[in-house]
Amino acid sequence: MPDVKDLRIIISCGGTGGHFNPGLGIAKELISQGGQAILFLGGKHVPAQMETAKKAGVPAVSFRYVRPDRNPAALFGFGLSLIRGYRLTKKLIREHAPHAVLAMGSSVSLPPILAANRMHIPVFLHEGNAKVGKANRKLSRFAKEIELSFPAVNANTLRCPSFLTGFPLRKELTDSVLSKEEGIARINELFHVSFSPEKPTILVFGGSLGARSINENFDVDPAAPGARDLQVIHLAGPGKTEPLKEKYRNFPCPVLLLEGTNEMSAVYAASDVVISRSGGSTVSELAFFGKYAFLVPYPFAAELHQNDNAAWLASAGAAEIADDSTCTPELFRAFTTRFLADPQAFVKKGQQARAIARPDAARVVLERIAAGVSG
Repeated sequence: MPDVKDLRIIISCGGTGGHFNPGLGIAKELISQGGQAILFLGGKHVPAQMETAKKAGVPAVSFRYVRPDRNPAALFGFGLSLIRGYRLTKKLIREHAPHAVLAMGSSVSLPPILAANRMHIPVFLHEGNAKVGKANRKLSRFAKEIELSFPAVNANTLRCPSFLTGFPLRKELTDSVLSKEEGIARINELFHVSFSPEKPTILVFGGSLGARSINENFDVDPAAPGARDLQVIHLAGPGKTEPLKEKYRNFPCPVLLLEGTNEMSAVYAASDVVISRSGGSTVSELAFFGKYAFLVPYPFAAELHQNDNAAWLASAGAAEIADDSTCTPELFRAFTTRFLADPQAFVKKGQQARAIARPDAARVVLERIAAGVSG
């Protein structure tokens, strides 16, 4: 059995950030241990992902990928992209002799999986949600094992063995855990505010796309006891802050309004509770940092998988779930009023989530591959 430090892996992680980020995290972990990784990318986010990989010091290649569609022209383009991806993967396998191909989900992974299977290279899958997605379900017939971020609610649909590894989080998050005092100090320094570590703090997180139902409806009852002592950090998403400025100009408490930030470790540390969507990475981060969450699953996520992610965190007593269609200012006022009545109770409930966190997920995935390629 090769050691992790001796592994050579092609990681197919094209698609959304939910596929790319954990794939990049696994690659960085492997390289840090002395192994070799190459990212295989396709899809509309390739330019940004190639740049991110370059900055991280991770080799990457890409191909022009066309999503499958019922439109005849799109189907033809999809077929051509499969051929391009298949040929590129075969070239990489001949040049680098990888021990395995790891696919992070999405149909972008089909060409490298088919090529690896044809050339007798073991295939491993990773699933980033609590419900195994359609691509991974179909591709599992080619895989030696699928690594799960959460206990799969539809494990019976898989055609290969599975193992619970957890969701690989960004090392910049897991390597810099701060106290609330340190998080608040960092926020004050970076954004020139005067937040206090003694006051209750809510993180409102609209996600990378900016969740309209959260952004527009979040509210605090000015008559609620303690409302003026509340502090809010609102990450609204790119281009989403301007419509919110007027609302927050007359808000009952101070609000730090940002599009986003690279200082998520400090933001999580500074916050007592979080209001957010429930993507796989988000709920994994909430568990790692031990934060209670008010979750609003994205209603158009494939097969409603964010509902299953949210249920996973709620099972630890560390979250409550609201349907997107029910999000109103009254709903958020009711939640913030309950939080203000006993902030420490919510802090304690959030800490329960640490029991289900798996901070070593990237390392465990690599150990499973190392064991599997010689098994």
